[in-house]
Amino acid sequence: MTDTRALAATALAEIALRGASLREAIERHAPKLPDPRDRALLMALLSEGARWWLRFDRALDRLLEQPLRRKEPQVHALLVLGLVQLEVLGLQDYAAVAATVEATRALKRPRLAGLVNAVLRRWQRERSDLLAALDATPPTRHAHPGWLARAIAHDWPDASNAVLAANNLEPPLMLRANRRRTTREALLQRLHADGYTAEAHPWLADAVVLPHSGDVTRFPGFAEGLFAVQDGAAQVAADLLDARPGQRVLDACAAPGGKACHLLERTDLTLTALDSDPARLRRIGENLDRLGLHADLVAGDAATPSAWWDGEPYDRILIDAPCSATGVLRRRPDVRLHRRESDIPTLAALQQHILGALWPLLRPGGKLVYATCSLLRAENEAAVQSLLATMPDARPLPFTLPAGQPAAVGWQILPGDGDLDGMYYAAIEKSASR
Repeated sequence: MTDTRALAATALAEIALRGASLREAIERHAPKLPDPRDRALLMALLSEGARWWLRFDRALDRLLEQPLRRKEPQVHALLVLGLVQLEVLGLQDYAAVAATVEATRALKRPRLAGLVNAVLRRWQRERSDLLAALDATPPTRHAHPGWLARAIAHDWPDASNAVLAANNLEPPLMLRANRRRTTREALLQRLHADGYTAEAHPWLADAVVLPHSGDVTRFPGFAEGLFAVQDGAAQVAADLLDARPGQRVLDACAAPGGKACHLLERTDLTLTALDSDPARLRRIGENLDRLGLHADLVAGDAATPSAWWDGEPYDRILIDAPCSATGVLRRRPDVRLHRRESDIPTLAALQQHILGALWPLLRPGGKLVYATCSLLRAENEAAVQSLLATMPDARPLPFTLPAGQPAAVGWQILPGDGDLDGMYYAAIEKSASR
């Protein structure tokens, strides 16, 4: 039998100390646990372990005389998970400590079991003082890297504390009803009949909201393609693009295909889904097949359209640009461990390059929607302002949304606004030829 906590420690060390993604770690390790309850615990431990690593990793510096990160990375990760169980998951103290000590033995480190027990017991004795020290600075209070906490405070000074707090809350699970195969009302009835708590989103026409995440492959209607998983902030793209029947549409940087599928569920289009990664392109194809949709899948770099464009302009272009993903930390908590401050200028340059490269592909009178799941202004309105400054035929289209706030150009949804992920949108129209 596999010890769930030992497995979680192994996976968390891969994520936090070796750069593996949370999704990759779950996909690799979860199949080793046959019991769904053990898999659920594993996912909770890894999600919260990644979310709170920067807080409890620092706490261990106060609790250990000699660091374990390099010599015993799995045991170090196990100690972080022990603190997560006590402080975040709210497991009973005795059970959490005993199970964590036992996991040390499962990791074949029995000589360290006494140390693990002593560290967790010391935490319990000195908890108030240790928590006060961790809460003294934003990076350890909210478990964000210092550079990101400063960047958020700079860009959103009035909302920075709310954003940092929102990033540490469990997001709701949002589904998107597939209009080609069902209605939202019928999907809600199926979910309710199977005992799920679900409700229609108040202003997103296709969105269904559930309070907690779960194994969606077991939900009624998944195999039939009645729905897809997609946060409400991402579902805004189809509304803003406003594609009409028969139009020619480009979804650039399309993987994993959620926005492309949403557009095709809405109306009949000739849609090209572009992505530079063949493996991610295959994933788009799998999602299209399950939902009963079709798009032209093209492997290519959005920044160099001469290598793949057929010369016929598009009526609509959606650019869901590569970005820092700083708007989705509550859903992808491992991003805070892997993203670096030095990434931002590189990403901003790439975003501006993609915008400039794809703008000539838009038909006069057409519309381009630029989106990122970032909340940093350098990746968002700065990129759009650069395009507007260099393209005289580009005109920003004003719009408002029920959640979020206006940016210098476009609209910013901050994490937690309307209980949505963080997303930026700008809509730009190309002047019609005279």
